[in-house]
Amino acid sequence: MVKAALARVALCVGLGLTASALAPLAAAKSPAEVEVGATLREATMRGLNGPARKLSQYRGRPLLINVWASWCGPCKQEMGSLERLAWRDEAKQFTLIGISTDDSERAAQNYLMRSNATITHYIDTALEMENMLGADRLPLTVLVDAKGKVLGKYYGARDWDDPQAMQWIQSRLTAPSRP
Repeated sequence: MVKAALARVALCVGLGLTASALAPLAAAKSPAEVEVGATLREATMRGLNGPARKLSQYRGRPLLINVWASWCGPCKQEMGSLERLAWRDEAKQFTLIGISTDDSERAAQNYLMRSNATITHYIDTALEMENMLGADRLPLTVLVDAKGKVLGKYYGARDWDDPQAMQWIQSRLTAPSRP
């Protein structure tokens, strides 16, 4: 979705359209997007720093998914806090993974090597996860329960190892289930 949105922006700029012409494009959701409260569909994720894995293999415990790209400044800004979060005791109640939306697998792998990443990361060059999660802007962090239901989405960078971020996670994990 991010790549498609950038292409639309370039097209509009090339055609001389104003920012008001872009506004509807920014608000558009992918028809494939899984909304908060719905269950994620199956997907096979190609590993960047580990093997490929089916999304359903993460069922059984909550999952925190961070969608990022190596060219995204805010994504890089929050990556260190995600690594620190993964090592905290509070994070033992969920699994944390990253999904790169880079077009270049090499660029994503190079970034992970430079940042000494220990979290398991996947690449989504086919846009399957990007569209399913609704990553129309980056970074995006999605909290999923043990059954695959989306509990919350957070757009933008944040310090994931600070108390407010842990409160965001805990409040969604402990909220009563809705039918």
